[in-house]
Amino acid sequence: MKQVAYHEYASQALPILSKGAFLTTAHGDKRNTMTIGWGNIGFIWGKPVFTAMIRHSRFTHELIETSGEFTVSFPFGDQGKALSLCGTKSGRDLDKFAAANLQTVPGQKIATPVINLAGLHYECQTVYRQDMSPSDLVPAFQSKWYGDTDYHTLYYGEIVACYVTE
Repeated sequence: MKQVAYHEYASQALPILSKGAFLTTAHGDKRNTMTIGWGNIGFIWGKPVFTAMIRHSRFTHELIETSGEFTVSFPFGDQGKALSLCGTKSGRDLDKFAAANLQTVPGQKIATPVINLAGLHYECQTVYRQDMSPSDLVPAFQSKWYGDTDYHTLYYGEIVACYVTE
């Protein structure tokens, strides 16, 4: 494991994100991971921040609302099958970790684990959250992405740990 600056692998992380990364959260004895394809790595309020978008209907939304933290794991190798499963099944209905044969390791600075795979890992504590306002979204995005009106909450997570594992 190698500690790195949050932006050191950004040019690699964003193309990986467009193909899928794992966002994991946990609260109490419940945990879940989901596939994300959208997000933002930035610098806000003097802090490194990852912005994640999670739909209200997702089990992950329920958990992150209570935990206030999440991890993001950008896989360096092929995780297509696991990403597909974690992006199409609900953690309410099955243990995605077992079904996708994913192992976790404890977070270094937060209670939420990270996926144990070769990749870049962010540990994030939510510093701001905002529900989308449909009236503020351009109509083209409204019809393309939200025909079912299942809007996202945006979670701004301060990146409190960032590292690469092989």
